[in-house]
Amino acid sequence: MNTNENPMLHVAVRKDNPLKQMIVDYVGKRFATKEDEGEYFVTVQMVAETLASEFPEFLMVMAEENWIRGYKQGLDDAQLRGTETETTD
Repeated sequence: MNTNENPMLHVAVRKDNPLKQMIVDYVGKRFATKEDEGEYFVTVQMVAETLASEFPEFLMVMAEENWIRGYKQGLDDAQLRGTETETTD
């Protein structure tokens, strides 16, 4: 595993609500082989790959929102650090 990779990508998704049940079943069938015989192990990464290929608009909105929030947090942190530096001078 890459040290820059989120370990949550490799966690199996539990079917603990109806939406997860539907997504895990869909993704499991997409990745399943003949040997799986209806039993499959679905990870968060498999769900993300499926959404990226079959519903890219959803992932783009999530990625853009995440980027904007991270950028804003960086600006806020820089402004706070600038304020702290001015008061200690």
